[in-house]
Amino acid sequence: MQGNLGRGVIKVSAVAPEHRVVEAPARVFDTQEGLQAAFEAGELNGDVVAVVRFQGPNANGMPELHRLTPVLGALQDAGHHVALVTDGRMSGASGKVPAVIHVGPEALAGGPLARVRDGDLVRVDAMAGTLALLGDPAEFEARPAVPAPVDEFAQFSVGRGLFGLFRRHARKAEEGGSALDLSEADAVPSAALSVAQ
Repeated sequence: MQGNLGRGVIKVSAVAPEHRVVEAPARVFDTQEGLQAAFEAGELNGDVVAVVRFQGPNANGMPELHRLTPVLGALQDAGHHVALVTDGRMSGASGKVPAVIHVGPEALAGGPLARVRDGDLVRVDAMAGTLALLGDPAEFEARPAVPAPVDEFAQFSVGRGLFGLFRRHARKAEEGGSALDLSEADAVPSAALSVAQ
């Protein structure tokens, strides 16, 4: 998938053909918990492209977002046109809701998802392979990127603090999101790996 919202991947094997193209207003969240809370509060009751940003390798290590599948599936079952767009991941799980994942550049790096606002009209077209915010391209490009939310948990959690170094040095999602450089020139010889183990 590619367009003015970045590049990402989508798996459509479980998505019915009639759900592979979604054009709907965006609803933007910085956490999956925020989306779940909005659903439980009855705030999501129409067509929607849920944008869940700041979930990439540098932001918070790309947590698994599969908890969103039942929420978005319930909206789709209610007859709404629904899609998910995120710089996070959903492993390899198949879902009936179209989900564009691993979108890059990620929001933390100032990628396009950091400029999306609630109500923006977004088109996810798995048939054409396009991911686009519709409207005035110049206005969209001129918008400032929103800053990443303050993660109080990360500030005070020993585990999150320890892995902060890895998140800061993680490669892009489309490059594997690893904090290790496994290019051929820098690869550790397999003999050394077996000794280290």
